[in-house]
Amino acid sequence: MNRQQKEEYLREYAILKAQGKPFFPYAVAKDSIMAVIVMAVIITLSIVMGAELGPKADPTTTTYVPRPEWYFYFLFELLRVIKPNFLVPLATLGIPTICLIFLFLLPFVDRGPERRPERRPLATTFGIFVIAAMAYLTYLGASAGSPTSIDVPTPKGITQQGGTVMAQFQAGRLVAAQSGCLACHKFGDNGNDGPGPNLTQIGSRLKAQAISRTLINPTAPMPSFKNLPQDKFNNLVVFLSNLK
Repeated sequence: MNRQQKEEYLREYAILKAQGKPFFPYAVAKDSIMAVIVMAVIITLSIVMGAELGPKADPTTTTYVPRPEWYFYFLFELLRVIKPNFLVPLATLGIPTICLIFLFLLPFVDRGPERRPERRPLATTFGIFVIAAMAYLTYLGASAGSPTSIDVPTPKGITQQGGTVMAQFQAGRLVAAQSGCLACHKFGDNGNDGPGPNLTQIGSRLKAQAISRTLINPTAPMPSFKNLPQDKFNNLVVFLSNLK
């Protein structure tokens, strides 16, 4: 912006300012009215619809599935996408911090006087990219399944057999995911590295009979599965014995 353009801008600004209205009380009144309307809507919804209360918290449960609030779904999805444990700090701190720094520095990098988005390609492109990425990750996080699921692929032999064996394998995978196994064991990229061993290929080391005996009489601190319903117990054995 040269000197002539600056002088024209200041003259136009002075004329528009003289024709305008003061911030108080006009703008303050509009903001106050809108705030009252929003509060009235929130109070009405809370009275009419109420607040959903879930069951009483049980600190001893191993099947509770934690879920963040909707405005944190994009961070939740980052943790699902970036699965290796050593990259968790990158998903939780690195990527969001880098994006915030870029947004903070954007006005200093793109200092053009234009206000039209099409004439500020750098700021417009980066802003659209960030909004689109957050929206997409939020959608994936909202539609994602249980974070306690086990994503190991179904063996080809099980797929070829199909029928009952296939159904038992899939049901056993669900039992393992819902029984707290991921708290102490690793299944592929899912679960924790200990204190129990990695079970990704447990079927290559132990036969079905040995797995069944271990589930009934495990070594502490692993709990016993002898009280598990028989069909679920059998499905769990079929699942574990076919992880090879």
